[in-house]
Amino acid sequence: MAGALLWRGPAPPLSARPNMAAAGGGRRALLPLPLPVLFPALIPVLLAAAATARLYRPGHDPLTVLTAGSVRPALLNSSAAWVVQFYSSSCGHCIAFAPTWRALAGDVKDWESAIRVGVLDCGEEGNYETCKEYGIHYYPTFRYFKAFTKQFTTGENYQGADRELQTVRQMMIDFLQNHSQEVRPPACPPLDPVLSSDVTSLFDKNSHHYTAIVFESNSSYIGREVILDLIQYENIVVRRALNFDKPFLEKLGVTSVPSCYLIQPNGSHGLINKPCCGRTVKQKPNLKPLRSFFSSYLKSLPGVRKKLLLPLQLPAPENKEESTEIKVWKEFDKSRLYMADLESGLHFLLRVELATHKALEGAELKTFKDFVTISAKLFPGRQPVVKLLETLQEWLVSLPLDKIPYDAILDLVNNKMRISGIFLTRKVQWVGCQGSRPELRGYSCSFWKLFHTLTVQAALRPKALINTGLEDNPQIVLQVMRRYIQHFFGCKACAQHFEEMAKESMDSVKSLDQAVLWLWEKHNVVNNRLAGDLTEDPKFPKVQWPTPDICPACHEEIKGLHSWNEDQVLQFLKSHYSSENILYKYTESQADPSDNEQGDTREVKDKSLLKNPGGNGENKLQDKENPVDSGSRVLEKPVGNPGAVQGSGKNAAASVNLKGTRQAVSFLGIGFSNLDMSLCVILYVASSLFLMIMYFFFRMRSKRWKVKYYRSSV
Repeated sequence: MAGALLWRGPAPPLSARPNMAAAGGGRRALLPLPLPVLFPALIPVLLAAAATARLYRPGHDPLTVLTAGSVRPALLNSSAAWVVQFYSSSCGHCIAFAPTWRALAGDVKDWESAIRVGVLDCGEEGNYETCKEYGIHYYPTFRYFKAFTKQFTTGENYQGADRELQTVRQMMIDFLQNHSQEVRPPACPPLDPVLSSDVTSLFDKNSHHYTAIVFESNSSYIGREVILDLIQYENIVVRRALNFDKPFLEKLGVTSVPSCYLIQPNGSHGLINKPCCGRTVKQKPNLKPLRSFFSSYLKSLPGVRKKLLLPLQLPAPENKEESTEIKVWKEFDKSRLYMADLESGLHFLLRVELATHKALEGAELKTFKDFVTISAKLFPGRQPVVKLLETLQEWLVSLPLDKIPYDAILDLVNNKMRISGIFLTRKVQWVGCQGSRPELRGYSCSFWKLFHTLTVQAALRPKALINTGLEDNPQIVLQVMRRYIQHFFGCKACAQHFEEMAKESMDSVKSLDQAVLWLWEKHNVVNNRLAGDLTEDPKFPKVQWPTPDICPACHEEIKGLHSWNEDQVLQFLKSHYSSENILYKYTESQADPSDNEQGDTREVKDKSLLKNPGGNGENKLQDKENPVDSGSRVLEKPVGNPGAVQGSGKNAAASVNLKGTRQAVSFLGIGFSNLDMSLCVILYVASSLFLMIMYFFFRMRSKRWKVKYYRSSV
C-alpha cells in the first residue's frame, strides 16, 4: 500500500477521482467531476462467494496458513526453520503486500524442507490471543524461527525497511547460515564456500551423482540460492566457491562470475555455457535469470529427479459453527451514520488493537488516557457505552501509577466487577463499513468515522471538555488521533503516512471548525492516493467525499473546474456526524448484565439510551433496556460517585504493585476480587493478634494488682 490510513467511508457512487488542489479560501479547485454512476446496492451473492475468502488460502497459495491451534505445533521442534508473516486482513499495507509474499513463497517453494514460509492472520478473532503472546504490535510483522526450538519463543524480528522479494529471500539465507551446527535443519546442505583444493579433489573421480560448483563473488547469493533450489532433488550435489584464486579459475576457463562448473558422474567436467540473451559474453549478465537458468539446467540433467518428501502435517482445524456461517449483507443508508460501526470500532480498539501492548506507560499511557477522556466526554453513544467510557476515564485518573498492565484495563472494559449499566459489544457488526470481501473496509473505516464524529462533537459542544485539562485546544482531537495512530495503530506504513500529513499542516488548525475540515480534507487526500489500489473495495470505490448525490451544495463549478464550498461542507459534516443522524439498527443490547458476552441484535428504538449531549452522563437506563435482578441491584455503582470508581482504582493499583497482573477475578459472584479477600484475611489476622496481645497485657496487669492488694491487707 502506498498510502496512509484507508478511507472506508459510506458507500459512495462511482465518480471522478480528482487531485486535491492547494488549500486556499473557502473553495478548493479540483478537476471536473462527472455525473455519478450508481451501482447496485444489493450484493449478497458476491458476499456469499467471498465469505471465506482471505488474503491467503490454504491449499491454494504456496505457503502454510497457520492458526492459533497450529502455530505452536508447527514451530516447536520443527525440522525446518520458519519465516512467518503476522498480518491483519484489514490492514491496507498487508493487502498490498500479499502478492509479493505469495510470489516469495512460490519462489522458495523448493526450500521448504530447510525453511518454510507461513502466515498468521491477527485480524481473525480466534488468533487475537496468539498474536498477543507473540508480541505483535504492528502489521505486517516478519519473524524468523530457528529449527528444533524446544521452548516457546517469539522469534527474531526482521527489521529491514526493504521488503522486496529478493531482499527477504537473501535474509532467509542469512538466517539459515546463522544456525548453529546443533540446530541446523538436516535438509539444509552446507552453504559456506569450498576451497580450490576441495574442488580439485573432485576431478577425475567416478561418482554416483553430479557435482555442480557455482563460482561467484563474496557478496553474491546466487550460489546459495541454487544450492537451496536443488535440495529436494537427488543424484546431484551443489557447492559454491569464491573467485579469490584467479589462476585456478583461469585453468578451469572461468572468465566471469557467477559461473557454474559441472562434474559428471564419470569424472568428466566442464563449464556450463551461460545464456547471453542478446548480449556479448563480456557484458555483465542479469543475475536473476542466471539463478533460474542454473537451477533449471541442473534439474533437467539425466537421472536428476525430485525426492519423495512427506508433506507438513498440521493439527486439523476445529469445525466451528461460525466457520460455515454466511454473513448476510446488511442494507444501509449511506447518508446516515450507524452506531453499530462506531461501537464495533471501539470494541476492536479496546479489546484487540490495544491488547498488543502488555502494559501502557509513558507516552502510550498518556495517549490512552487522553483518548478515553475525549471519548467519554464527546462520544454520542448509548448510555451503557458512555458509562463504560466515563468509568474507565475516572478509574485512569484515580490511578497514581506510571505503568498500567493492559489486563487491568481489559477487566474494566469486560466489566469484571459487574458494575450495573455498563456494556460494550463483543461482536463486530459492520453496517456502513461492511465490505464486499471480509478483508476490505471494516475497522479502518470505523476508525475514520469515530474520529470524524469526535471532531464534529467537539465543534458542536465546545464546553464538553471543561475541567479535563484538554480544553482551550482546538487541535486536541486531532492530536489524540495522531498520537494514537503513532503508538497503537496496527498498520505501521499507514501511521507513517498520516504522520507526514500531520507534520505538514496540522499546526495551521486554529479553531474547532478548522479541525473538522482538516480531517475531512486529509481523508480525501488519502482517498485520492489510494484510488485504484489493491486495498480498494471494487464495490466501494475511493472517491472524493461527500459525493454530489448526498451533498449537492458542497460542489460548485468555477471557470469550468470543480471546487468545494467549504462552508457547505462544514455544515454537511456537522449534520452527518451529529447525534440526530445516527441509526441504531443492528446494535447489540445488553441482555444480561452478569454476562456481557450475551446479547441480541436488533434495532434500538428507546432514545433514553443516548447520552444527553448537554448533561453529565448519569441518566439511568430504563428497566426494559437494562434488566437487572434484585441481587445485582445491591452492587449498583453510579458513575457520578467518584468514590466508587476510585475504590476500584485503588484495588487495581494495589494489584499492579503486588503482582503486576490482573487480580479483578469475581469472588463468589458478589464483586470481591482475590485481592479484596486477601486484605480481609490480613486484617482479620492482625485484629486477632492485637486482641490477644491486649488480653494478655490486661491479664498480667490484673495479677499484679491482686498481689499488691493482698500484701497490703496482710
